Amino acid sequence: MDWITHDEDVWFEFRGDSPHQLTPGRYYKGEVDGFAEFGVFVDLASGVTGLLHRSELDRRLESLDWEAGDTVFVQVKNIRDNGNIDLGWSIRQSEREFRGSRIHDPNGEDDGKPVEESDDSSSAPVKKKPKGVSTKSRERNGESQTTNADDGAVAESDADTQDAAAETETEEAETEEAETPTHEAEAETDRFELVSIENLSDRVGDAVRIEGEVVSTRQTGGPTIFEIRDETGVVDCAAFVEAGVRAYPEVGESDIVRLDGEVEVRRDELQVETEELVALEGEEADAVVQRLDDAMAARARPDSVEPLAAHAPVEAVTEQLRDAAETVRRAILESRPIVVRHPATADGYVAGAAVERAVLPRIREEHERADAEYHYFTRRPLDDPIYGMDAATNDVTRMLQDNQRHDEKLPLVLLLGVGATAESLDGLGLLDVYGAERVVVDAAAADEEVEDVADAVVNPGLAGTDAADLSTGALGANLAAAVDSGVREDIAHLPAVSYWEDTPAEYVELAEEAGYDADRTRELREAIALEAYYQSYEDKRELITDLLFDDGVSPGAQRAGGDAVEGNLAAHIAEQFRIKLDAEVETAQANIDVREEAGVTVAVLDADAYTHRFDFPPTSLLVDELHRRNREGDEYVTVATSTDELFVRTTDDVDIRAIAEAARDAVPEGGVTAVAVRDNRIEFLSGARDEVVDAVVTATVDQF
Repeated sequence: MDWITHDEDVWFEFRGDSPHQLTPGRYYKGEVDGFAEFGVFVDLASGVTGLLHRSELDRRLESLDWEAGDTVFVQVKNIRDNGNIDLGWSIRQSEREFRGSRIHDPNGEDDGKPVEESDDSSSAPVKKKPKGVSTKSRERNGESQTTNADDGAVAESDADTQDAAAETETEEAETEEAETPTHEAEAETDRFELVSIENLSDRVGDAVRIEGEVVSTRQTGGPTIFEIRDETGVVDCAAFVEAGVRAYPEVGESDIVRLDGEVEVRRDELQVETEELVALEGEEADAVVQRLDDAMAARARPDSVEPLAAHAPVEAVTEQLRDAAETVRRAILESRPIVVRHPATADGYVAGAAVERAVLPRIREEHERADAEYHYFTRRPLDDPIYGMDAATNDVTRMLQDNQRHDEKLPLVLLLGVGATAESLDGLGLLDVYGAERVVVDAAAADEEVEDVADAVVNPGLAGTDAADLSTGALGANLAAAVDSGVREDIAHLPAVSYWEDTPAEYVELAEEAGYDADRTRELREAIALEAYYQSYEDKRELITDLLFDDGVSPGAQRAGGDAVEGNLAAHIAEQFRIKLDAEVETAQANIDVREEAGVTVAVLDADAYTHRFDFPPTSLLVDELHRRNREGDEYVTVATSTDELFVRTTDDVDIRAIAEAARDAVPEGGVTAVAVRDNRIEFLSGARDEVVDAVVTATVDQF
């Protein structure tokens, strides 16, 4: 036995008298003592009994064919301070499946010695129970033998007679079993009742049948988890063959299946323990698919779309909003992840948070898993207000990894405030190559080409309406209301929060009715803008929720009397925003170069030289603030330049692409390109910076 090097290779015969003498991790030979609703009690020695909890089994407790007195093998996982022993399941249930055996004798000299071979060391499992012989029959036979033990030949004859009778009984039972397989199969089939997933919570402990689509599969260290969707919801179904081994490898994502199993609750979540899983084909599969499609169509499309306020640009796109809302709701019902991309600005965060507010409850309603909302909804803020190849490549990489590793469906990518211009066509095209669905919702000017590479577009400009006074936050909030009308009251104040100035009266009134005056919406806007800057690549779900929907109350903030301090969190962050912004504006103001060109006032700031790099505020927000504070009359231009980019703000609408084209013609060596139309941002080569700035100023003034 020298070749045995690990305790896990062998089984042990325990000859101790205390639970604390056992060694965790070892496999022990034991004897079934009895059953309870929560597991099996196994005797490892006289007075030493452990519990094999039902959660440790690789099958349902009721399906075990063990009986009291049967020999079994279990693993000792833990010995508690009070002497209770936690046992684990052993796949190996015969002596031959181990590489040997040893004695565990804490109090004697035999500790570590091999166990003498028993009659059970054959290739058969340890437990032997001939079909048709019940425990009661064996007990009756044993009593007869004991009663007649002193009668010599008579007892032997009686025993032989009883053995023969038992053998005959066994043969008859086996014959009866062989003759009635159909009836047993019918009884087994009748045991499973077809149940909709939405009703499983009322059927815990029952044998049920589910018909639906496999949404995803994931392999754990124990069972394989199949996520199955029917017309009413989604549930996890666990199937076990062997620890870490894929069950039903022939069944994959999008297959239409019939599953029989028992409803259980594990870690406070519903789960179906699978007994049989079959992929349906032909008419059976078609019937299920039709049922799912009919339910999907009825549940996904909103009956109607009612704007949050009577605002003309939104009223012009109600049908577009309805189409987009249907796409979002269908993704939830189909268990497809939703990835939201929005700018890392106050406006972008408001739009993303509004949609999140509408989507998360629907995901929680649809899925039984408590963490479903983290698997099926993600917000990924963008530093740039375009959906370029870098962002698209990141999304494609993630979605392919999730698809290959976890059989996760390809996502719906929802672009809020980005993706509506030609600069995003390459990114949208990459998603299209892989078949990921794309929805663009943008209040700013859009290019018609985007409609060719997006599955749905919501844009007032493409609907022929002037949207100069519409923010993406307001449009995103209206989309959220279309997805779930039940959140209208929660998000009524969000449109007003998204505007830095000139907030439409409709949204001011809407916010006031919800209890948010101008000061309150300003605090929220400034707080969101500050948090949007720091770690802009994170969604900050909990923090944004606290700010926008919990009235800005910081957890644990209390007045002296014990009441929560209203508005503490938002007011505190907004104060930091104002301090940082004012300090930067003060420095910038002292270093602005003001010019007069053709009757137009032009303010130029060297942001590299006169701002703190890599600190708040970002250049785009700073130039916005400078322009708001300094502009005079109807002809005013503000330009802020960095190493290789500049931002243009004007009191009149201008065509930034035409400006970039004119500057490129004037300075051909400057590499001038308009890269973010909605942010009026131009990139250039740093070596030609001064010439490019002059050319951009001239081209901008020419458009007035």
